[in-house]
Amino acid sequence: MTAGKTRRTTALRTRTTAVGAIAVAGALLLTGCGDQTKDNGSGSGSDSEKTNTNSAPLADKLPEDIRKAGVIKVGSDIAYAPVEFKDDSGKTVGIDPDLADAMGKQLGVKFEFENGTFDTLLGGLRSKRYDIAMSAMTDTKDRQEGVDSDTGKKVGEGVDFVDYFTAGVSIYTKKGDTQDIATWADLCGKKVVVQRGTVSHDLAKAEAKKCAKGKTMSIEAFDNDQQAQTRLRSGGADAGSSDFPVAAYAVKTSGGGKDFELVGEQVDAAPYGIAVAKSNTELRDAVKAALDAVIANGEYDKIIQKWGVADGAVKEAAINGGK
Repeated sequence: MTAGKTRRTTALRTRTTAVGAIAVAGALLLTGCGDQTKDNGSGSGSDSEKTNTNSAPLADKLPEDIRKAGVIKVGSDIAYAPVEFKDDSGKTVGIDPDLADAMGKQLGVKFEFENGTFDTLLGGLRSKRYDIAMSAMTDTKDRQEGVDSDTGKKVGEGVDFVDYFTAGVSIYTKKGDTQDIATWADLCGKKVVVQRGTVSHDLAKAEAKKCAKGKTMSIEAFDNDQQAQTRLRSGGADAGSSDFPVAAYAVKTSGGGKDFELVGEQVDAAPYGIAVAKSNTELRDAVKAALDAVIANGEYDKIIQKWGVADGAVKEAAINGGK
């Protein structure tokens, strides 16, 4: 990622530079992946219980149609541990589902996660398939304004973000085979694997343009991060890149910690945001109020610490804080 772009976004910013604690902390679960189907077991254990809208402190802040339905439909790429992923039982777990459960208690609704590939989530939001998108998505100006970061052209209305976390981008290699890779420039002449449409993908494309003749960077992009990890694990690439929490989780868990290692420093810290249609300011403000309440009552810190990413925590929700 480079200045002006973003992580799991079409821009070059990272998910969290400050999440250093994750590499050594957190009792995390195994990851999995699904299709674009509704996930009926999303979030933590309490989310299967119908929330009582009438008793929820912030229910009156929701749009009437959502309040009556009792559900906020969430578009998410549920293959990005530890942010959102499926455990061995097929249940959706992670940072985002846990935060969604906590916010749901404040609003009196259930956040219902639906799985989709990352680069289709904002389209699903525009078509009203989802009410929000919550998927470790970096808040960037391009996304706010509906601009394609590759072409600079307007491609949609854009969205508003409610920012809830901070993260950066990392590079990882097979363990014991770093090939002296420490920076993005070191990937010239190498093959790197990434998830399509992420900040890592954008950053790789930008860096590839700087490589000298005869030292071309080969980039292979996949629908999800697990596929990229599999290619690297099998020896089909020299390095991979993803948001730091995800890269650190892969290093910690894949092969019992024997498959990968982090190299170099994180780059381009930027906020993760919950995306909401610009026309739906009432829902945006309700989500922000719920997140602020969860931060104030201590639930936010408990969730962030549970997943070992306390250094990426924010003190308050922000709207469109991405640059």
